[in-house]
Amino acid sequence: MLGNIRMKSWAIAAGVAIMAASSAAATSAGPGAAAPAAASHPTTNPYSPAYGHAYRHGVFPTREAHARMKQYQALQATTAAATGTETLSYGGGVDGIGVTSGTPKVYLVVYGSQWGTASTNGSGNMTLSGDAYGAVPYLENLFKGLGTGGELWSGVMTQYCDGSSVTTGATFCPSGAPTIGYPTGGAFAGIWYDNSVASPSNATGAQLAQEAIKAAQHFGNTTAASNRYAQYVILSPTGTHPDGFNTSSGQFCAWHDWNGDQSVSSPVGDVAFTNMPYVHDMGTSCGMNSVNGSAGALDGFSIVEGHEYAETVTDQNPAGGWTNHTGDATYNGQENGDECAWISSGQGATANVTMGNGTYPMQSTWSNDTNECDLSHPIVGGGTSTGGTPVANFSYTTSGLTANFTDSSTDNGGTLSAHAWTFGDSSTSTATNPSHTYAAAGTYSVTETVTDSVNGQTSSKTASVTVSSSSPSQLLGNTGFESGASSPWSMSSGTLCSNSGCSGEVAHNGAWFAWLDGYGTTHTDTLSQSVAIPSGKTSATLSYYLHIDTSESGSTAYDKLKVQVLNSSGTVLATLATFSNVNAASGYTVHTANLSAYIGQTVTIKFTGSEDSSLQTSFVLDDITLTVQ
Repeated sequence: MLGNIRMKSWAIAAGVAIMAASSAAATSAGPGAAAPAAASHPTTNPYSPAYGHAYRHGVFPTREAHARMKQYQALQATTAAATGTETLSYGGGVDGIGVTSGTPKVYLVVYGSQWGTASTNGSGNMTLSGDAYGAVPYLENLFKGLGTGGELWSGVMTQYCDGSSVTTGATFCPSGAPTIGYPTGGAFAGIWYDNSVASPSNATGAQLAQEAIKAAQHFGNTTAASNRYAQYVILSPTGTHPDGFNTSSGQFCAWHDWNGDQSVSSPVGDVAFTNMPYVHDMGTSCGMNSVNGSAGALDGFSIVEGHEYAETVTDQNPAGGWTNHTGDATYNGQENGDECAWISSGQGATANVTMGNGTYPMQSTWSNDTNECDLSHPIVGGGTSTGGTPVANFSYTTSGLTANFTDSSTDNGGTLSAHAWTFGDSSTSTATNPSHTYAAAGTYSVTETVTDSVNGQTSSKTASVTVSSSSPSQLLGNTGFESGASSPWSMSSGTLCSNSGCSGEVAHNGAWFAWLDGYGTTHTDTLSQSVAIPSGKTSATLSYYLHIDTSESGSTAYDKLKVQVLNSSGTVLATLATFSNVNAASGYTVHTANLSAYIGQTVTIKFTGSEDSSLQTSFVLDDITLTVQ
């Protein structure tokens, strides 16, 4: 070891989020129409990211763009409208849709193969090797938390309505009008990793709309009715620029729209979606650390996406919902989130909101009936509900004789009250996500039945589940390096380390680990082990714990670690993952890769770390296993 030449020194940019923008009203067209809605109230502020981009509804400008907008607004003469300059009014609906006047359903779409290898954490949330800051499981938790723990942030939205009794231009809802539903038990409806293609470097609005339609079909939402109260959040990977995000033409953090506004026809009815970039890439401009200081690396994700969620439920097919029509130069065309942008103190200041599963930084939204920006509001029950249409759906994994089931059922316009499972062996369960262990190996017919809480309508799904009595086994030797020797690993000199002998890094478990690179000079380290994967197995999974720290900064990958599979001749069969200084984070993260394609072969698992000529990056590995079953 080279003493203190290797030093842990990594940095994460800090940031804050802002929000302000405009909407555009839409003309009525037939369901799923491709013609864009007319922008009857476009922004007139030339410094807004929505200026000249009418489809960027609820656009979330960066701090710098927001400051320029405010400077421009201060120079404009304004005349107070009779209803107040910030009052929202109803836009009349587009295709009969104004707001989400039912229970909101949010589907997360992880767009593009650049996200890396997918896994599931202990909370049942998706994790990805290319998601260095854990944005995806954080957002999944956020939408599972909405409508739980008595949170009243969602209550602000429930005062807005649509329907035949609501006149265009109304500023309050008449009695009996269907109002936006409170997301009781969570708004999360499902998550899908679409790694069938790479996310475009600079996806257009039309491409994002097409991805949302593709997601609707994936989730089985193939009718206009099934998408009536749904929204699809298109999560783009780090380093990409959807609609120019993080470029000179895209000084925003997010925006929302619907397919018709992008001139994209839809076979599944109107589809509402959000362009949600990897906002951490804009550091101080899009919310990081804005509420929770150094502990708030993910603050921007909940502030930005909460903003877009609130604006989608209040203006689902923009701008047929609730927007500012006062004509005021500052607020005209804005939505409920836009009007409460960048409040740092006093009434409506951005702050942590406690939900049933945690605390999340959220911005306030505009409330007509209190005439202010509110973080909480009593739930309005003025709407009527006849329940919804449930659709049963689930997935499963098996380990030996045990099957673990994950429910992804939906109930468009309603709330599920019951889950009933039969496991094909006379056993039953009413848990949402049950785990069942069978007495013997075999194939079993498993059925889940779900029930709407209001109308009692049911839906069932049946699948064949095969379990095996074989126990998983682990093939690699010296997985945690605890022998204190390299064998049976082949590794570069100086790679084997102990807690007491290598200053600056520690093991994940035990006392020993492998430390690749960390010199701050042009350098390459390797770590490899040959292994025979027996025939007759049904699965093979590589798992490893990796910690990365760096002295590099920014979003350029200078130093890299490749995880590869080689054949007995040394030819690379596959690159399983590539990490870099950009993925640096505190602590170890577990990563997995499917090696089932190599069952019956002898292969070499190889880790190769390479550094450039300056600024160290350390790739620290421990507890490397290859489990077969």
